[in-house]
Amino acid sequence: MTATPDLGTPQLASPDLLRSVFRRHAAGVAVITVPGGGGPVGFTATSLTSVSAEPPVVSFGIGVGASSWPAISESDHVGVHILGEHQQELAATFARSGADRFGAPTRWRKGPEGVPVLDDVLAWLVCRVVARVPAGDHRIVLAEVVLGDPTGAGRPLLYHQGRFNGLRD
Repeated sequence: MTATPDLGTPQLASPDLLRSVFRRHAAGVAVITVPGGGGPVGFTATSLTSVSAEPPVVSFGIGVGASSWPAISESDHVGVHILGEHQQELAATFARSGADRFGAPTRWRKGPEGVPVLDDVLAWLVCRVVARVPAGDHRIVLAEVVLGDPTGAGRPLLYHQGRFNGLRD
């Protein structure tokens, strides 16, 4: 028989509680890219979700205070890149504020719809933005898959306990 935790008096959740709980949730790591007016823009996301198969739709969240938000808020298309465990440094670069995300050693090319496509990822998609849904201090971006490539080699990169990790056997 397992003990039932004492739930006590319900309290309103704080941002710290949410962060603490989600540090325990292992999430896949993706990089979202768009062709910005002053050059390509991108950020690391752990909120990528498959929403629908028919039509194929994905979602991700982005804070409205993020440096990438202005470009994401205006772009018709986004690139979605699933990172491999060999790309911890790339994930860190795209997560770091003020970093030259598309400078060396990042390898990328201009893809369909002008979307920056990162090299050597496990998989990538180009998606058409269909909605930006307000959600507190974030927006949930819904995007319909236009095309992509799922054939990259390797194992996925995960984010857990505030660190990038590979899968363990």
